[in-house]
Amino acid sequence: MPSHRLTRPTRSGRPRSAAADAAILEATRASLVDLGWSKLTMGDVASRAGVAKTTLYRRWAGKNELVVDAVAVLFDELELPDLGSLAADVEAVVLQFAALLERPETRTALMAVVAESTRDEALRDRIRNSIVARQKRLVLQGRERAQRRGELPVEPDGEVAARTADLIFDVIAGAVVHRALVSAEPVDTDWARRFTLLLLSGLGSAPRPAS
Repeated sequence: MPSHRLTRPTRSGRPRSAAADAAILEATRASLVDLGWSKLTMGDVASRAGVAKTTLYRRWAGKNELVVDAVAVLFDELELPDLGSLAADVEAVVLQFAALLERPETRTALMAVVAESTRDEALRDRIRNSIVARQKRLVLQGRERAQRRGELPVEPDGEVAARTADLIFDVIAGAVVHRALVSAEPVDTDWARRFTLLLLSGLGSAPRPAS
């Protein structure tokens, strides 16, 4: 009888390189700082990253998608620390966010995609999905942790809880971005503390008095 050997399915194309992706996204941010949105091209990014332009197009359909992903990975660096209280956690993540916005590549890239998205609905959707939706994890983590500590009430209605999470995210992100990028004022420890007090008072959770 003929023998039957099990064969593994073959994969088409070369495996995607994480190192190449990182180099491309870093080159994209550098191009934005040096050239601005209007002058940035896929060819310039490919040259800076040391890859063929076809490599970019295999991964991203065009400049919009590439730039949003280059911004998104920066915001993925944000982490919510566990410092023992909701107030301390919020202050820490606000200061992290502000420090991230101080970096030229973050500031330039974010302002560029936001400005361009006012004329491009598809780009606006990509920003929502790739940046905003991903970073709402911080709000969800913080709220769940605070509820376990008894610092925030549990909202039994899932729809209401989702709307609250959206509002918290909008308030924090909007305030920090406006302060840092629009007003160009410092987001220092004092501002972060006062902002947190205002936010938590609105949520019905006052921070514990300092000992």
